[in-house]
Amino acid sequence: MDYLQLPASREDRQVIYLPVSPDGRAFQARVELRFLPAPGRWFLSIGDAVTGAEYVNQVPLVCSVGTLNDLLRPFRWLFQGVGIGSLFCLRAVDAPKTVDPARENLEEFRIIWGDRWGE
Repeated sequence: MDYLQLPASREDRQVIYLPVSPDGRAFQARVELRFLPAPGRWFLSIGDAVTGAEYVNQVPLVCSVGTLNDLLRPFRWLFQGVGIGSLFCLRAVDAPKTVDPARENLEEFRIIWGDRWGE
């Protein structure tokens, strides 16, 4: 399985374009990371940059602690059960300031996208 780290910054709204091939289905992904002040959380959306299709909309960025938490697991039904890969939010430091990424400490976490999902 191939993994890549999303290049995140401190901007409240970030759009990242990536060529990806989850389970061999190649497309140009449009990944949006957005910080919403009311809930005080980061959210992730994924779509196809070429067709404009939206696959994942506003999934909260929740950090895995202990067991890996695949944030794309609920979307395995996409593309006849192939899904669009796996996505994990992991700690990049031993003791981040918050349990999950907050506005001021997104750099204390890593957002990793895998090209296929696993059980």
